Amino acid sequence: MFRHKPIHKNKFGTAFDTLELIFHTATRNLRKSHSNAVLGLVVSIVQSVIMVVIMYFMFNLLGARRVAVRGDFMLYVMSGVFMFMTHVKVIGAVGSADGPTSAMMMHAPMNPIISIGGAALSSLYQQVLSASVILFVYHVFWNPITIDQPVGMMGMLLLSWFCGIGIGMMFLSATPWQPDVVKIIRTVYQRANMIASGKMLLANNTPPKLRGLFDWNPLFHTIDQSRGFIFLNYAPRYTSIEYAVKVGIVCIMIGLMAEFFTRQYASASWSSRR
Repeated sequence: MFRHKPIHKNKFGTAFDTLELIFHTATRNLRKSHSNAVLGLVVSIVQSVIMVVIMYFMFNLLGARRVAVRGDFMLYVMSGVFMFMTHVKVIGAVGSADGPTSAMMMHAPMNPIISIGGAALSSLYQQVLSASVILFVYHVFWNPITIDQPVGMMGMLLLSWFCGIGIGMMFLSATPWQPDVVKIIRTVYQRANMIASGKMLLANNTPPKLRGLFDWNPLFHTIDQSRGFIFLNYAPRYTSIEYAVKVGIVCIMIGLMAEFFTRQYASASWSSRR
């Protein structure tokens, strides 16, 4: 990252250098979360396992199992958990990425976009690895699973991640102005998605009045659509992939504009008054 680079480069070379910086930033983010990189990944897997177990018992306790889609019940639970974890984790990673006043920005090749890209990539790597390990262990030791359209399911996971990037960028751009308030709002949004994501519901079986409480959330749409790709016997009728795509694009555009505006005025001396 800190080696000398020639000044004159074509567009392809510049793009390749940017991707290389994003990769190294993602690696740094993975390693700084824990002193042992492997143990840090294990912790991420354990978090997902705990969430799956909690949701499984909540479904049984609330009697929601009877409204689940026909098919493997654990796969139904895991589909919601994996989409939820991918979404909220990338919001936290991007929202707490290095901003314009970070010490890392003193190095010439570094900029906030590289920081955001590295944070998003490291979060995606952790969640895909966690989901892959859990699905593999469940498939081998408990019950063989069958996914109707795995490509579509993976697309919904990436779409949940994409929407999370946009929302995280908006939190990141607002952080220099009011760090404590933004952190609280971000935490509330992440916790509220435990319910607001609608991962315990099937949109097709939800009454219109209740469904209206979740329709605003792009994660509700990606979770429901992913179950349509996973299960042969379920066809989503009230959720839309296009809505989630549009929300993600709008959030990223707002985040980029807000980050550019903040970068012009942000100063390291702002923190001295707090």
